[in-house]
Amino acid sequence: MSASSPGPFFLTNTLTRRKEEFKPLRPPHVGLYVCGPTVYSDVHLGNVRSFLTFDVLYRWLTQLGYKVRYVRNITDVGHLVDDVDHGEDKIAKRARLEQLEPMEIVQKYTNGFHDVMRLFNILPPSIEPTATGHLIEQIEMVKRILASGYGYEANGSVYFDVPSFAEKHPYGELSGRKIDELLTNTRDTEGMDEKRSPLDFAIWKKAEPQHLMKWPSPWGEGFPGWHLECSAMSTKYLGQTFDIHGGGMDLKFPHHECEIAQSVAADGQAPVRYWMHGNMLTVNGRKMAKSEGNGFTPEELLTGNHKLLEKGYSAMTVRFFMLQCHYASTLDFSNAAMQASEKGLERLMKAMTLLPKLKASDADEADIAALEQRCHAAMNDDLNTPVMIAELFEAVRIINSVNDGKLNLTTTSIEKLHGLMHTMVHEVLGLRAEAADAKGEDNALDALVGECIRLRVEAKGRKDFATSDAIRDRLAAIGIILKDTKEGTTWERA
Repeated sequence: MSASSPGPFFLTNTLTRRKEEFKPLRPPHVGLYVCGPTVYSDVHLGNVRSFLTFDVLYRWLTQLGYKVRYVRNITDVGHLVDDVDHGEDKIAKRARLEQLEPMEIVQKYTNGFHDVMRLFNILPPSIEPTATGHLIEQIEMVKRILASGYGYEANGSVYFDVPSFAEKHPYGELSGRKIDELLTNTRDTEGMDEKRSPLDFAIWKKAEPQHLMKWPSPWGEGFPGWHLECSAMSTKYLGQTFDIHGGGMDLKFPHHECEIAQSVAADGQAPVRYWMHGNMLTVNGRKMAKSEGNGFTPEELLTGNHKLLEKGYSAMTVRFFMLQCHYASTLDFSNAAMQASEKGLERLMKAMTLLPKLKASDADEADIAALEQRCHAAMNDDLNTPVMIAELFEAVRIINSVNDGKLNLTTTSIEKLHGLMHTMVHEVLGLRAEAADAKGEDNALDALVGECIRLRVEAKGRKDFATSDAIRDRLAAIGIILKDTKEGTTWERA
């Protein structure tokens, strides 16, 4: 752990519902697993908030001196519509609608997901495994669950026996649900001719003849259950017990609850020491959802092309806005909040540009060491980014006062302040300047976009409209908006 970080690091553990001191299993190594996207559609802003939460965790653990193995999966099979054990695979359904192969859908939306992560400066994980790339590990885990007596085969499918497991293990502990209440409230009647209990869930599902995504197994052609992949891949790369498992709050039940049960049944031990969940994003007080008509895509956010947006907002403005709320709290999106964040970020970044210009004095009239300690203490307190940002604005006040000649700092303190701001703003919060200040960077960007426009014109000439649209959409995803006119195509930054 970094010597500059006072005190231990505390995280709220969803499993115990307590804030606990983080003590890795094998220091200085840390194993972190985060549930990634199901790649059947575009990423929306609520997804971005979840991945941003764990990006900050990854950055802070690294800042503390830990060697983090960060695993974030790609779900490319097994996630059925409505998150249940019957019906159509989400990816196969999208493939049918778009008249593409399922793996074309996977590639298209995986590429889009990576574009969005880069746009918001979310660091890539150490390993990004896919469900289809780990079918052998999943089949082997099903075998171990069957051998433990907590699984059963029915008509080519294999189900996890929840009531049997719950007799000896605390099923429902993570989400706070009791087995009797779950049985009373369940409405799952489909597949009950195969399931012994409505609480049972598929760990291997028989594929019907028309099912597009299926593989051979000891139980016949089929595909893995949605919950199984994370258990198989997390333990493969991080061990049967590892440090931290993260995801959105909506995944606590049933997904993460089922992960725990599977791992305990297969390997005889709880897989995770610290469970961590980020809260949801709302829009004007209502949950963000496609059905509500308030689920912004990053492109809509950058361009302002949505009925609920007064204007477009930059990716860093959105990132800064999200960081001003604790990850475990509900965050409400509004135009007023975004515009306030825009002004706050501009003020912060302007202060950053003043740092190299500050003139030193012979005396210190501000305690930069104490400011640094407060910043570290805020991050060590369950990643309290709102408090840390408040401390950074105290630093902004100091910078502006020194620049205006109203406050004195020595050379040593100015250097310390410069290092603190660089570390906290760029390395930990992941904020970066968005506009290219150098003329050379502007010229290079202009030439690059010009080449993309030329390729798009050529594609249109060949009537290859799919490529033409893909170039336009990819540029929009990174904040470059094309405008077609009678005189030709022009572009501007979102």
